Amino acid sequence: MSPSRRRTLLLRLAAAVVTVAALAVVLRPRGPKPDRATTATPVSEQPHAGGLLVATVRAEPRSFNRLVTSDLTSLTLSALMHARLVRVNQLTQQLEPWLAERWDTADNLHFVLHLHPDITFSDGTPFTAADVVFTFAALYDPRSNSPLTDAFKIDGKPIEVQAQDDHTVALTFPAPYGPGLRLLDNLPILPRHRLEAALTAGTFHDAWSTTTPPSDITGLGPFMLHAYHPGERVELERNPHYWRIDPHGTRLPYLDRVALEIVPNQSSEIFRLESGQADLVSSELRPDDVPAFRKMAEQGRTKVFDVGTGLDPDFLWFNLRPDGPASGGAGAAEHTDGHTPARPWLARRELRQAVSYAIDRDEFVNTVFLGAGTPIYGPVTQANKEWYANDLPTYPHDVEKARALLATIGLRDSNSDGMLENPDGTPARFTLFTQKGRPLRERAVAFIKEDLRKIGLDVEVSTLEFPALIDRITRGTYDAVYFGAAASDTDPSVNLDFWLSSGAFHVWNPGQPKPATPWEAQIDQLMHQQMQTPDQAERKRLFHDVQRIFATEIPVLYFAAPKVIVATSSRVMNAHPVLLQPEVLWSAETLGIRELAQ
Repeated sequence: MSPSRRRTLLLRLAAAVVTVAALAVVLRPRGPKPDRATTATPVSEQPHAGGLLVATVRAEPRSFNRLVTSDLTSLTLSALMHARLVRVNQLTQQLEPWLAERWDTADNLHFVLHLHPDITFSDGTPFTAADVVFTFAALYDPRSNSPLTDAFKIDGKPIEVQAQDDHTVALTFPAPYGPGLRLLDNLPILPRHRLEAALTAGTFHDAWSTTTPPSDITGLGPFMLHAYHPGERVELERNPHYWRIDPHGTRLPYLDRVALEIVPNQSSEIFRLESGQADLVSSELRPDDVPAFRKMAEQGRTKVFDVGTGLDPDFLWFNLRPDGPASGGAGAAEHTDGHTPARPWLARRELRQAVSYAIDRDEFVNTVFLGAGTPIYGPVTQANKEWYANDLPTYPHDVEKARALLATIGLRDSNSDGMLENPDGTPARFTLFTQKGRPLRERAVAFIKEDLRKIGLDVEVSTLEFPALIDRITRGTYDAVYFGAAASDTDPSVNLDFWLSSGAFHVWNPGQPKPATPWEAQIDQLMHQQMQTPDQAERKRLFHDVQRIFATEIPVLYFAAPKVIVATSSRVMNAHPVLLQPEVLWSAETLGIRELAQ
């Protein structure tokens, strides 16, 4: 894999943010302007203006420039400090006007976006089409080294952007693209007047670092940066120039301040929420914590939301790279006994099918998720209603069928000890890596190890700190990995780097110069077809075929998706948690705080 593709893979894994797939774009015809006094997020309560909301994040921000980083903290800050041309409403999954109040298109290739004429940045500078052109120029400038660039290329080519006047922007896609403008939900619009000099000088990648004075950082979102205390917290205050108002005419946001406390340990996060020191935490509750929080909810101390089956389950994959363990290459050197023969069976489809049959998914749900999960067989879960296919090949728990499949690839119990051996008599063994300090993943690999032992496979489990695990994945020095990533959308065309053989996140064999197998070539062809058709029914049909091939070859194995359960303090008003992160702060402008009686 080339250095650039390796760097892209590293960024995707380190961010743990993978765009997985979404609904079709809803194109708004030419017509009257929508009422800007209407907020698209339901307001179930009418908060009083003011107050401080305290949330937690797991890590320091790497930068305050969203275009050059993909970590979850920076993504959360972007949602608070910046705005996009259009927004995907995470409750309805529909495309909504945002900075662009409407748009026109005749062919799904050429779009004319009409911008709100009276929006200003948080420093009072008017927002114009020049800021949109500038943002795209920064995105595509190779010196920016943006992790978003590849996602904003269609068939490897950039979108052409032109300002027709101060409040009109024309976008020309280089090829038909099924999701249409939905892509723009991932692109915050940045201020030309603040960052153009850095782009011209080739220093845009270093602009708005964590040492930049807060007064120099300007956005179009509901909040603006007030202070950053490394290792402690990020403080934000309301943007007095924010342009949105609620249905009652109240200017948003309701909150005066938001504090993001930096709490790396999940148990410490939960303690802060439980003790009232935080109003929100960075992710859903662990299954172990749910009973206590339900009890606190009954006492009026917290609110608990059952959001539904997750979109982003963890998964297992084997290293199928040409120089991997099947050939005696890089991944074969991971065993404690120092024995490094070629193990061609590690690359066989029969092995993956046997593993899938061997795992008792119902018991996996009970053991790993304490019952709060759903058995699954593929990357698209039932929660993704638009794209989920319920008639794909499955592998119900069947130990005898698993053993029979392993026998077809030469793995047999030659010494009658209950464990399988290679044809040369050595143990049929592989190492399974996962992330250290993540209880659900550690429980999962322990469960997998025991179920695979029942079919005679000897699995050596190794838990690694996050940087060490990412290093092994990017260098290809592993046999198998159990890991995961957070979704940010739901449309398969937004996640081509997973599906296409050339993709940097095609985890089992990334960055292929040409498809290594006929079935990968077939998926490539189908994904290009479904990406380029505007007909949603045809897109779904083509992606159904992709999922069927994937379910037959199973290059990645899925066992269960967790139930997403989110908790907030009882002070939080208008929380509408969603399956995608940031689960509550995605619509921070409408959140409020209720002051509780002492």
